[in-house]
Amino acid sequence: MQRACVIGMGPIGNNHATAYTQSDRAELVGVCDIKKDRAKAAGEKYGVPSFLSAAAMLESLKPDICSIATGGFEYSGDHYEPTIQALEAGCHVLGEKPISNDLKLAQEMVDTAERLGRCYGIDLNHRFTPAARQAKKWQDEGKIGELLFCNMALWIGKFGEFETEFYHLKALNPHSVNIMQYFCGPVKEVSCFAMKSAGRGIYSTSSVNMRFECGAVGHLTSSYDIKRGHPMERCEVAGEDGRFIFEDMWREAVLYPADSWVKEVYTNPVFDGFSGFYDTFRDRIHTFIRQVDSGAAPDEIDGSGREGLEATRVIHAAIKSIKENGAPIQVASVQE
Repeated sequence: MQRACVIGMGPIGNNHATAYTQSDRAELVGVCDIKKDRAKAAGEKYGVPSFLSAAAMLESLKPDICSIATGGFEYSGDHYEPTIQALEAGCHVLGEKPISNDLKLAQEMVDTAERLGRCYGIDLNHRFTPAARQAKKWQDEGKIGELLFCNMALWIGKFGEFETEFYHLKALNPHSVNIMQYFCGPVKEVSCFAMKSAGRGIYSTSSVNMRFECGAVGHLTSSYDIKRGHPMERCEVAGEDGRFIFEDMWREAVLYPADSWVKEVYTNPVFDGFSGFYDTFRDRIHTFIRQVDSGAAPDEIDGSGREGLEATRVIHAAIKSIKENGAPIQVASVQE
C-alpha cells in the first residue's frame, strides 16, 4: 500500500486526491497548499492532515508517492521547488503538466529523479484511456504498418487573461504532442504558424508541422478560440497497411485496414466505461500507482517526466518557429 500526498489543492489537486482515495493500492495521508483556506478545506474533505508547507508535510508524513498539482506562472512556474523537495525526500513523484515553463528547470527535475532512482511521471491524462490503448495495440500488432503520418487536433475554447502570448501552446499542447509521440516517437523538426484572433493578446490558434525521427510527418492544429463541441480532440495515424482514428480521448477508436472494407471499432461502453473527463485522471493516476507498487523501474514509467520534458521541448521549438516566421526548427537545438 502506497502512502500518498498531494501538493496544490486546486481543482486538479482535488482530482489527484480523490483518485488516491479510490485506489486499492494507495492511501491518501496528507494534503498541502500555500493558501490556508484551500489546505484546511481539503484536509477536512479527505479526513487527512493538511499543511501550508510542502517541506513540513514531507518531513512529517514521509509519503511514498507525492502528486505535484501546483500552478504558478504559465500554469507551471510553481512545479519545480516542490518536485525537487519531494524527490529528495524519497518520494516517487507524479507532476502536473506542463512539466515546467522553463526547459532548464524541467531538465533538472528529470535529472534529479534519474540520479535518485525515483519514479517520475507527468499527468498526460488524455491518452490514458482504453480507446488510446486499443489504438496502440493495433499499431503494435502491425495492423497499420510502417508509419506515414499523424494528424492531431485539439480545441477547448478558453478565454480570459493570460500571462504571456504563448500560454496556449505551453499549457494545452503537452497533451497533444505527447499523444503524437506516443504513436510516432520523437519529433525531430517543427515549423509553426499561429494567430491571435480578434481582441486576443495570445497566440490562440496554431498550426504545427512536424517531422519525426522515424521519417513520418505530422500536423497539429490547436486552438483556444473554438467553443467546445464534439469531437474536441481527434488523432489520426496512418501507415502503409492502414490507419486508425481515435476521438475525444475515450469515446471511440476506429481501425481502417488498407486491404479490407471491414473496419474495427472500439466504443466506450455505457456500463463500466468512462463517463467523464475525471476518469482520465483516475486512469492515469492509478496507472502510476500500479507501476510504483509493482516495483517498476523509473525508466519503465508510462507518461514519464522525460516524456513531459520532450513534449515541452517540441512546444518551445514551435514557439521559436513562430518568432522566426515559421522557419523550421530542430527540436534538439532548443535548450531554453
